Amino acid sequence: MAEADGGGDAKAPLSSSIPSGKDTVWFDVSSFLHRACHDLRNDELINGENFNLFAAMSALEIMDPKMDSGIVSTYYSVDEAIENGAAPIPLSFDRTSDVKRVIDIMDHFLACEATWHKGGSLAQTVFSCTYLLRPERTSSHALLHSFCRVIRATCSALVSAVSEACTNEVKAFEGQEEYLEKEEDIFTMAYGLPLKVNGDEKCLSIIHAVGATLCRQLKAYVEPLQTHLDLEEGFCEAVLCRIRFRKILSCVQHFYLVLTCLRKPQGRGLELAKKHIISCLSELDSMLKTEEFLRDNSACGTVENEDEKTTASGSQPVGFDSTLNSRSASPTPPRAIKLLSWKKAVDYFRKLLHDLDVICSYSLDPVFEGALRFVVDVQKFQPDLVARAHMQNCSGVLEMETFQLMLVQDGKLYGRESLFAVMGKAALLPEGAKNHDIQKNESVQQLGQLLITLFRVLCTNTAWQRRKLGKILQDWRIICVQLELAFRKEFGETASTLVEQDLLLKVCKHILIWVEEQTYWIALRFLMLGFELELYSTDEYCMVYWYIYIILIKLAEKTHLKIMLSNDSSRRKSKKKKDFVKDVGKDYQVPPVVLFFQCYIHVSQGLMMILASLRNENNIFLCQGPFNTEQERFVQHFELLQKASLPDHASFFSFTETLANTHFSTLSMHNCFKDAQKIAKELRGSFANDPDRLGELRQIEQVAEHNHVALNLLRRLGSLEPSLKISFDLIHHPHLATASVKRS
Repeated sequence: MAEADGGGDAKAPLSSSIPSGKDTVWFDVSSFLHRACHDLRNDELINGENFNLFAAMSALEIMDPKMDSGIVSTYYSVDEAIENGAAPIPLSFDRTSDVKRVIDIMDHFLACEATWHKGGSLAQTVFSCTYLLRPERTSSHALLHSFCRVIRATCSALVSAVSEACTNEVKAFEGQEEYLEKEEDIFTMAYGLPLKVNGDEKCLSIIHAVGATLCRQLKAYVEPLQTHLDLEEGFCEAVLCRIRFRKILSCVQHFYLVLTCLRKPQGRGLELAKKHIISCLSELDSMLKTEEFLRDNSACGTVENEDEKTTASGSQPVGFDSTLNSRSASPTPPRAIKLLSWKKAVDYFRKLLHDLDVICSYSLDPVFEGALRFVVDVQKFQPDLVARAHMQNCSGVLEMETFQLMLVQDGKLYGRESLFAVMGKAALLPEGAKNHDIQKNESVQQLGQLLITLFRVLCTNTAWQRRKLGKILQDWRIICVQLELAFRKEFGETASTLVEQDLLLKVCKHILIWVEEQTYWIALRFLMLGFELELYSTDEYCMVYWYIYIILIKLAEKTHLKIMLSNDSSRRKSKKKKDFVKDVGKDYQVPPVVLFFQCYIHVSQGLMMILASLRNENNIFLCQGPFNTEQERFVQHFELLQKASLPDHASFFSFTETLANTHFSTLSMHNCFKDAQKIAKELRGSFANDPDRLGELRQIEQVAEHNHVALNLLRRLGSLEPSLKISFDLIHHPHLATASVKRS
């Protein structure tokens, strides 16, 4: 490190191998850093003219290979590595050794790819291969040359898919700050590497020809692949299953084509992609079966530690060096990173293919709620970035001119339905409003942009998703006000007849209620993700369930109101005025979806009241700590909801006021858990054709049943004995806790 102003004592340079410029002298500044650490107290920061808090947040994390580039480099350049024989062509003068080394290269590529997908840089993983950096050198080696083409084409396809998924926020309103932060910037950074080479677009036909030749060799129709005839079948099978995984053999196309099929318009590639996924999984199994054969016939000594093996044989592959691009591909030399082992790479690709299979199973019905639920359900599998990028490309119900996502073509969903029509279905607009001119309103178009943002956010990782959901809540509140003002203006300017006024009024009501419903759904999702990220301590469960309770009430209210408006419109259209008046007087049956929300409301309320009673009567589960008060924790968890006024008048004061007079004696007046059980049982028939909802109902029933037993026990005890311990765990439901009372 060059000496800074006020630096430590001058010492000899750290290493003579470290190059210095004309005006640069290297000194050991360890003593200066030790003194600085000794003098600084907690929460203090060195603040210089060119180094502030923002710079500190962007500073390198030492020894983290993603952030700290390091200074280690084996070769000064790629040409130097080639001159030193790091990537020979041919790989060996012995044909058998040549085949072994090619298989090792294929396996190491798999480990590099998996590590890249998990967050490593492209320069340090896949393109640490000298053969990829000098494509022309492999032209004389058909097998290696074709395989390198496939690797480059696959990497290019993935970079495009993740880039087009665009996991960054978009500008929703004029004058609003435009965020350029991405979930994983490092994935799409190409570092100027030869990601696309002329002729790579023909990789399918080239590798098909190579595969056909290998098939003939396997059947002994032509010259053997290598010199040991007794090993010929094993080596041919090992090579073929790796090639088939990558590309195409005998008209069966695999992994690379999976990526391209997912992006075909109007969902035409989904069924084909599913077939390729099955084939890919089969080839992975075949690759695993070759492990023992390759280990017994390895080209050199094998690595004993399974976590360090990046090939099936356990041999170190030729042609790879993770520091190869240190001086040419990034501002500072990359530090060598630890690759995933070959077996972990196979496991990663198996999970990736499973996630892609789930995505390909998505129904192409143009229904907003279905697409929304699909994205949330897929996230339960915790897919990695690559799968989530394709999920966004598959679930992009929304499309303007910038992105060509699979589900929307020419501004229409699957080329059939416009964005306004999709929103109209979700908002249950009257049939005559489908092509209403109000869809041209600027605020309605901005609402479409918000929907795009919502889907993008829901396709990101859980932590990033929660933070962004909290931020877009204010946008949804703002658009609701803007829509109301725009509709009033529209009502006054365009509605000329009573019929037009009546239709416009219905459209405005439906859209506004639907926007409010989606706003509360986002708020609920924001709160629930806190459990998945383990952000809440048990002491904070009381305030969390209180907030979930009040959000659920508003969500159920808006959903119910939307359905009632739709039903009223249908009745008016189908009945005479006299019959309609009679029908209004009849008992209205609560829709199943509202009753479903009611189950959650009862359980959330019951949990909140149990926790409040324990706080008030037994002084346990209190938010006490040396660092922040209960009110400060309330603000930390719900600040974004409070800024968006969701719901109105919700505050820490209203929370404490609600809980102040809650005791076990008052709980007997309203048995929330029993009510939840009753509703859940009644709803089974309504969701008989929806296995996911039935599964949720069973989970709610389990939580309600166990909590009902725990509540009765606590009532009888009056106060907890010292030997009794009560805990709340998420064992039956990911978001609703189960109370347990045990004797220690």
